[in-house]
Amino acid sequence: MRICSLVPGATEVVAALDLTDQLVAVSHECDYPDSIRHIPSVVESVIDQNALSSDAIDRAVKQLVNTGRRLYRLNEQRLIETRPDVILTQDLCHVCAVTPDQLTQAIKSLTSSPRLVTLNPTSLEDVLLDIERIAQAVGAAGRGQLLLQSLRARLARVSTATHPTRPRVVCLEWLNPLYIAGHWVPEMVALAGGEDVLGRNDQPSRETTWKEVTDANPDILLIMPCGYSVQRTLDELGRLQHDNTPWFAQLARWPETYVLDANAYFSRPGPRLVDGIELLSAIFHPKPSHHMNPAQAVRLTASVLSVESRA
Repeated sequence: MRICSLVPGATEVVAALDLTDQLVAVSHECDYPDSIRHIPSVVESVIDQNALSSDAIDRAVKQLVNTGRRLYRLNEQRLIETRPDVILTQDLCHVCAVTPDQLTQAIKSLTSSPRLVTLNPTSLEDVLLDIERIAQAVGAAGRGQLLLQSLRARLARVSTATHPTRPRVVCLEWLNPLYIAGHWVPEMVALAGGEDVLGRNDQPSRETTWKEVTDANPDILLIMPCGYSVQRTLDELGRLQHDNTPWFAQLARWPETYVLDANAYFSRPGPRLVDGIELLSAIFHPKPSHHMNPAQAVRLTASVLSVESRA
């Protein structure tokens, strides 16, 4: 089986099924696990997102969308040369990855038509069912069922735990402009023992204001910009601090704020969303012996911001 995965979450599913050796092409954002990093990419972003601030990325994306231009380039010739039997793509977010319509011409040029699996998850259950769909498409239905059983067992352990309180939570998916996280994130918060007071299950992320955030009066504020690691988010916060962003001073004084690795545990619809729920549970209901991995989550304090501003 020759598999082309153009969605990072789907690539992680293929790897979790122990089928990395059957991957012949991936997207430029497929970077986990390390065992897939040598596989050729057939996609590149039109925007150099690594070099831009969150507000610059937002402006660039909106300009491309408003003028009807693509956000990603597909290397059709390289894709044709890989001769895939299965192509995994998505139709959930045109900002996040290549969509099926971009594949039409390349597929027509292939000597045999591959099976096209289009993913469009908006909830955690959709993500789990997509794991089953991917496993079936790549001829690994049995492995898919074992993976699903393991993930559902972990979810059950987290969701059935009893806690005296459920903290009120706000999840920020973008910083400039501010966005509230949507789709599966509010569900993840609920399963972890919290209450997402601004997000809505199965609904897209949406732009918000700092006033709406403060009026919601959350106990815990989670900062998880889409596709960002902890360090990149801290760098962005340092930039906002340097630019005297109006709401930043209030953010720095918020009683309990965490920066999370959204790229690994929240943005991508794949197996590691379960890791994200376990991480949230540890934050909402910490045990005395719990120590956060700073690559996964960092509590935002004045000292942390001070270090970042000097970096």
